[in-house]
Amino acid sequence: MINGNILRDAIISAANNIDNSKTAVDALNVFPVPDGDTGTNMSMTMRAAARELAILPEGLGAGEVAGKAASALLRGARGNSGVILSLIFRGFSKALKDHNEIDAKALAKALEEGAKSAYGAVMKPTEGTILTVIRESGEAAAKLAQGSIDAVELWGKACLTAKESLDRTPELLPQLKKAGVVDAGGQGLLLVMQGMLSVFKGEGIISSGDNPVAPVQTVSAAAEVNEDIKFGYCTEFIVNRVNPEPTDAVKLRAYLETIGDCVVVVDDDEIIKVHVHSNDPGNAIQAGLKYGALVNIKIDNMRYQHSNNVIEQTQLPEQKEDEPQVAEIEKQFGFVAVCAGEGFEEMFSQLGADRIVSGGQTMNPSTEDILRAVLATPAEHVFILPNNKNIIMAAEQVVPLCEKGISVLHTKTVPQGIAAMLSFDETQPAEKNHLEMMKAAGRVGTGLVTFAARDSEVNNQRVRKGQILGMEDGKITVLEHDPIKAGYKVARRLYKKLNASMITIYYGAESNEEQAEALSTMIASRCHDAEIAVIPGGQPIYYFTIAVE
Repeated sequence: MINGNILRDAIISAANNIDNSKTAVDALNVFPVPDGDTGTNMSMTMRAAARELAILPEGLGAGEVAGKAASALLRGARGNSGVILSLIFRGFSKALKDHNEIDAKALAKALEEGAKSAYGAVMKPTEGTILTVIRESGEAAAKLAQGSIDAVELWGKACLTAKESLDRTPELLPQLKKAGVVDAGGQGLLLVMQGMLSVFKGEGIISSGDNPVAPVQTVSAAAEVNEDIKFGYCTEFIVNRVNPEPTDAVKLRAYLETIGDCVVVVDDDEIIKVHVHSNDPGNAIQAGLKYGALVNIKIDNMRYQHSNNVIEQTQLPEQKEDEPQVAEIEKQFGFVAVCAGEGFEEMFSQLGADRIVSGGQTMNPSTEDILRAVLATPAEHVFILPNNKNIIMAAEQVVPLCEKGISVLHTKTVPQGIAAMLSFDETQPAEKNHLEMMKAAGRVGTGLVTFAARDSEVNNQRVRKGQILGMEDGKITVLEHDPIKAGYKVARRLYKKLNASMITIYYGAESNEEQAEALSTMIASRCHDAEIAVIPGGQPIYYFTIAVE
């Protein structure tokens, strides 16, 4: 049987295991463009859970531990792979909700529920990915649980099934087979499962060389403090004296000293101020009522406070977070935009964005990051613009975490986000705006110019690391050795395709205004009817972001 302590250590071990191999998982990405990187996102997502679990007290049930992990994973989820991983654990925790310990049947059910949760959240599930690996692992575990098998053996066999499923992913996705790699998300999931297996088998928590996480032993210290607290409740109140007698305070103090300690009773002609530590604050309050009406009543559980203080003192610096700022409602609609680059941030602010979440390619913000921005927005209904396809799922996880009305716009690029905000009409309801803003975003073609992060193959052409890539709405269409030439080819192709009238060139941190103007001149020489603008975006990764509409 797997208890809460074992499950806690297993998840911490899983976080360390994938953290050790995140670079290798990143390298499995077939697409050569610098992106959020699967291994890094999954590692950061798991570490959010590990930090939460590391400070849990001993003795919690397995179901409670699973719930704590699922909640932390949801808030810490980064990128599509991190969100899917968090959804797997959400299903896992749902199946284990009422379990103090986990047997084989419960563990098999948890895997099945994990797969169901992940598949249910993806609009168009793709086989040959992490989804296939978790589904086949769950199916195999369900069959095994029908026989005589313990939980640890079942998990070990589920790991073997996950490895076999992972090895088959190239047969299901041609692009994997062509690149000679397995699915990165599936590999990440296998590392998580193997990290948990180490603890289940009694081999201990896998250590992490760079960012080790281990359980913090908090209970014994808290217990020692609690044992020293004879009376657990600190009670304070003021008695507004009705018919004051000189002996009132003396009588009250005498009684309080029989039920507690640290008694302080101070009086004058109008009030009696009381402080006492006792195990029954109700008795202290009843005694005070004999002498008048009570005000400013305050009762603190000192044992609880001391336990929390011990836990707080043992937290690592990275575990301590400020409370999220919650803004008072001042208006009906607000906006949270995700982008990177001073120019883009300034543009969204000028268009009315209340909060900017820094992020984009290679810097996928977590659900918690986006949630904090939503809470800090002083509006009843908040529109979230992810502006990156790998951030949309993380943004959608904010919805169940917030009581505000939320619309997540599926903007996949910054130009789409800008077009969406320009079309906003404050006189229209949220649903109408959502529809019209997405229509506006859909009319924008986005060209990107970046570099190849790794050797690869695109459209039967070999791509060398460092080579310049031109992209049209997410697809690589141009291979070049010069960013300006690549930008020209991409812009011209989109201009013809969309029969466009306007082209906006946003130059990034790795280029400058002079290069952008040179690109503008080159485009103008062939796209005669286009109105062309050059604006500093300051974005990392991309030499140019080109909006064509």
